[in-house]
Amino acid sequence: MKGRPRVAILGGAGNLGTVLAISLHRAGYTVATVLAKSRGASLRRAATVARQAGAQASSDPSVLGSASVVWFCVPDAAIAPAALALAKSIRWRGKVALHSSGALTSDELSILQKQGAAVASVHPLMTFVRGSRPPLVDVPFALEGDHKAVRAARAIVRDLKGHSFTIRKTQKEAYHTWGMFASPLLTALLAATERVAGAAGVSRKAARQRMLPILTQTLANYSRLGAPRAFSGSIARGDVATVEKHLKVLQKVSGAREVYVALARTALCDLPAKNRAALEKILRTK
Repeated sequence: MKGRPRVAILGGAGNLGTVLAISLHRAGYTVATVLAKSRGASLRRAATVARQAGAQASSDPSVLGSASVVWFCVPDAAIAPAALALAKSIRWRGKVALHSSGALTSDELSILQKQGAAVASVHPLMTFVRGSRPPLVDVPFALEGDHKAVRAARAIVRDLKGHSFTIRKTQKEAYHTWGMFASPLLTALLAATERVAGAAGVSRKAARQRMLPILTQTLANYSRLGAPRAFSGSIARGDVATVEKHLKVLQKVSGAREVYVALARTALCDLPAKNRAALEKILRTK
C-alpha cells in the first residue's frame, strides 16, 4: 500500500471515531467518508464529525469502495454484524479492514478476510469519553492481525505520532483487563475516594479539587520511580494502629471498606511494607 491510504470511518460519530477521524485529518490523511448506520440523527452526528475531518458523511455503504482502509469504530457487539452486513456492499479484495476493540480479536472481521481483505485489531490504550478529545500523540496502540493489515496500521499509528506494539490473539482479554485497571477502575476508586471525603465533611466537588495535587504527584512519582518507590502511607510504614482506625471509620462509608481492604491486601502482595504479618492479620479479621 503505497503512500497514505484513504481511510473510511464506520461509526465515526462515537467518542473514539470522532478523535480518530479528526486526528487522521490533522496528520495529513484523506478521510474518505464517515459512515453512519442510518439516516436521521445518526447521519447528522456523522456529518458534524465529517466537517471537522474534511470528509463527507453518508449512510450508503457503497461509498466505502473509495477507501483503502475501512476502520470499524463501533461497539464490540456490533463489529461482526457490521462486517457481515457490509461484506457484499463493496469489493474487499486488496483493502485493509481494522477494528478498535480492546477485548476482541481480528477474527471479528473474518467474513471480510474471506472476501480478500487484510484484517487487524488496532486498539489505542487511551480513555475516550464525551466532552474530551485526547490527542493520540504518544498513545500506545496494540496491534493484532494479518501481516499486511498490521503493517498498514503501524504506519498509520506512526503518522499519528503514537506508538504501536503487537500482541497475540490469546492475549487480548488480558490486555483489555489491564486497560480496565488503568482507567475505568481507577475512576471507580476515585469515586469511592470522594465518598470517603464525605465522612470528613468534604463535598465531592471540593474533594476532587483538593485531591488533584496529591494525585498528580503520585502519578509523577509512579512514572519516574516505579510503584515500589512511589508507595507511601500507613501500610508502607507498617502503622497497624492507624490502619485499624481507617477500617473503623470506613464502617460508616458504604462499600468503601471493601475497596480499602482489597487494595491494602494487594499492596501487601506487590509493594514494600513493614509489620506485614500484623497488617495481614487485621485485614483478615476486621
